[in-house]
Amino acid sequence: MRVAVVIPAKDEEERIDATVRAALGIEGVDVVVVVDDGSTDRTAVTARAAGARVVRHHRNRGKAAALESGAALVRELEDPPDGVVHDAAGRALATDEPRALLLVDADLGATAAATAALAVPVLAGAADASIAVLPPQQSPGGGRGLVIGLARRGIERATGWTPTQPLSGMRCLTRAAFEAARPLAPGWGVETAMTVDLLRAGLRVVEVPCDLHHRVSGKGLRAQLHRAAQYRDVVRALAARGQLGAVRG
Repeated sequence: MRVAVVIPAKDEEERIDATVRAALGIEGVDVVVVVDDGSTDRTAVTARAAGARVVRHHRNRGKAAALESGAALVRELEDPPDGVVHDAAGRALATDEPRALLLVDADLGATAAATAALAVPVLAGAADASIAVLPPQQSPGGGRGLVIGLARRGIERATGWTPTQPLSGMRCLTRAAFEAARPLAPGWGVETAMTVDLLRAGLRVVEVPCDLHHRVSGKGLRAQLHRAAQYRDVVRALAARGQLGAVRG
């Protein structure tokens, strides 16, 4: 089984080059797709120059829509009209079976190489999906404790499994597991909903420590608005799965 990397990105011109190059260096990866989700900078141009295939959303549609678009392009590459798939360098690719999908955040930079560990249990057939557990991140302030607690509580009530980092976006899934989680929950509820849906479908989900590092964020207005949007979307995802009790505590 080969691996396709899907990277949702918005205004990540500064980091996307390093993230794409690190992803391309992962063993087993032969396709990297960057979904430019309504960027106003040179994210798409930079990603393409680094070796990624690029899908562009002309307006911001959210993380779930970006993941859907990236996975759709991978599906098209595996079943092209002429029957021949090529990578960014023009080399023909084998298409015997669907690729595993490695979901990677755009702001990881060179540390994205550490997501290689996520593919190991999936490619070995030991898991249907893996979720990255990150080390403590350096940050001048802020935090997502309220949202993390809500997501963890909701997943535990819905499935009986308690995740370490329920909002972790770095994941590797078989194509069958990705399809089992569709349609993806909108916005920032995608990770919480995906975990619930996979476990309810009887699929095997494991956590894998990965030495990954995001861009440092603070506690300004923009960061607070982001966390508020995360909370809203996680609430919606849990409510749609009958877990309003988790929202009420």
